[in-house]
Amino acid sequence: MTPRPLQPTLHTLVSTVAAPGLTLSERDGQIGGEGACGWFVDDVRLLKRLVLNVEGSDLVLVGAGVTRGRRSEFRYVARGVGDSQADPTVFVDRVRTLTAACLVEEMVFSSRASRPVDLTVHLDLGSDLASISSIRNGDRIAEVRPHTTDGGLAWSGDGVGARVDASPPPDHHGGPGVLTWQARLDIGDSFRLRLECRPSLRRESQFPAGAPAPWAPLRVEATDHRVERLLQRGLADLEGLLLCDGTTGDRFLAAGSPWFFTLFGRDSLWAARMLLPLGTDLALSTLRSLARRQGGHYDARTEEEPGKIPHEVRSGETKLDGLSLPPLYYGTVDATPLFVVTLAEAWRWGADPAQVEALLPAVRRCLDWTMEQSLASGWLQYVDSSGTGLTNQGWKDSVDSVQFADGRLAEAPIALSEVQAYAFQAAVEGARLLDAFGQPEVEGLAAWAEDLRDRFHHRFWVSDDAGDYPAIALDRSGVPVDSRSSNMGHLLGTGLLGRAQARAVAAALAAPDMDSGFGLRTLTAASPRFSRLSYHGGSVWPHDTAIATTGLSLEGFRSGATALALGLVRAAEAFDYRLPELYGGDALADVPSPSAYPAACRPQAWAAAAPLAALMAVAGVRVDVPAGTIRHPAYTTSHFGALTLRELLVGTARLDIDIASDGRVTVSTDSDLAIMIDGEFAGTPK
Repeated sequence: MTPRPLQPTLHTLVSTVAAPGLTLSERDGQIGGEGACGWFVDDVRLLKRLVLNVEGSDLVLVGAGVTRGRRSEFRYVARGVGDSQADPTVFVDRVRTLTAACLVEEMVFSSRASRPVDLTVHLDLGSDLASISSIRNGDRIAEVRPHTTDGGLAWSGDGVGARVDASPPPDHHGGPGVLTWQARLDIGDSFRLRLECRPSLRRESQFPAGAPAPWAPLRVEATDHRVERLLQRGLADLEGLLLCDGTTGDRFLAAGSPWFFTLFGRDSLWAARMLLPLGTDLALSTLRSLARRQGGHYDARTEEEPGKIPHEVRSGETKLDGLSLPPLYYGTVDATPLFVVTLAEAWRWGADPAQVEALLPAVRRCLDWTMEQSLASGWLQYVDSSGTGLTNQGWKDSVDSVQFADGRLAEAPIALSEVQAYAFQAAVEGARLLDAFGQPEVEGLAAWAEDLRDRFHHRFWVSDDAGDYPAIALDRSGVPVDSRSSNMGHLLGTGLLGRAQARAVAAALAAPDMDSGFGLRTLTAASPRFSRLSYHGGSVWPHDTAIATTGLSLEGFRSGATALALGLVRAAEAFDYRLPELYGGDALADVPSPSAYPAACRPQAWAAAAPLAALMAVAGVRVDVPAGTIRHPAYTTSHFGALTLRELLVGTARLDIDIASDGRVTVSTDSDLAIMIDGEFAGTPK
């Protein structure tokens, strides 16, 4: 039996990102071999191999780093050439700089040898012009034979191609794809080599580069230096993930590198929500991009329905592990209510009223879809009607993500707990939006929301020896799917839960079977199907942890919020402060750092944005421009020492947050909003 091709691993690769371009290399900077290594633009691998060699010597890596996501540096010594002594005398400095459509490699060969050194430098280049989906599937794609140019090499295929130009030009071309230079280095001399790699025959992209960043340049000062490194690294990666709608220029965050370099409903919305303290422009432009693609009719193949927000947008069909997703695919049950909630939160953070009002027709269509979805069963639920789409259509979209406490998998149609919470919140927030702008109400919406809340309390709550908690879902027969999962964290702060229920959820999340010490596990460690490296069955997702952290803070459980936020900071140390899409659900009591999930994307938009959301939750600052208030507690945690977040934005006004080493919170702003401390009026800045 022929073994099934496996998805390439990513966790050992160095990623440089400038959407829609990216590079993936080995830790030593070499791009080569099998797997996912390469230079990509618009989901096509333009270079599969870019390997540097010095004849007669290995290149020993002595230093490496990624700067602001777009620039990587690698430093080597060539011990086989130069003086015959213990200390190296020939050095190679390699800098990789990426833009949206150009890869530049600059290499400097220098000598401190006591006599002249003759160098022969080889660059081995290759391309397969493979699609990202073929690479993700583990398909073996034949290389495209290059043709030589005056300055280097070029490849061409079906509507795509690449060209590499070298300066100085190579002294000669070796075998297919090999360029060679000869250089003599006198004492103290250096030889410089520059490669410019560009697409050719490039098809027009529907989502070109979206930089510069549409958010404020956050300034962070922290006693715990891990916090500053984590926040700044995340923002640099987010800038690299920016794309824009090619027809309008509206910017949004691609979901992640390398598999999800496109517009997603759920992912792009969550990432934009987490960045609202840095400004509302990204959220508004993301909402507009999704509204333009909002469903207008029924289509079983794409799962489009009137009012529905899409799941993802691609330039072509996606084929993976039996899936066959059309270019515009609507297989998501949660993006539509999340659209409404995101706009409402942007409005609270001071979004331009005219831009908010322009999106209200889309909000109304979202609310109509949300209510219509529940007509048959009473719940927002999903089932893959196409037969080739996603089996599970919440954020945990793997086939085994919704399971009973005994390990049985739930059968669709499935009604997820957090989706009911999103729907309730969307109904309440959507009604408030429509009323504020003098729009007619959605008939029956308020009664529908209250009925949903009442029925949720009766149908979703289950119990075990540890106490009461909400089930992850109801299955096709309406039976509660009773595993303890991180989904319950998404219910907090939505208004769906009563006080006693919120307290029960907070207690469940704080238990050691859920809180690993490095963040929130997706599934309780007590489950028979738990695995620390299961995609949704025991791993930790930073965005999931941040959502629970935010909910805990909104419900007043700041110690629980702090514990989860601290877990993210601990975990970040293991990943050079570049949080991946997910990582292992190892326990802090057992290991000094969590395991890497081999196929995790890094950077991933909502993982990169999660630290800001988590720290805002720890600070406990709540902004409501329409209500005219900024609320915060007098004191919060002192676990991070002194912490200052400067140049946040409330509308166009500045907001600074200072947390003293004893946990005292101070807010300053040049807005005219009233400051409320622990519910008491504390004055206005102006």
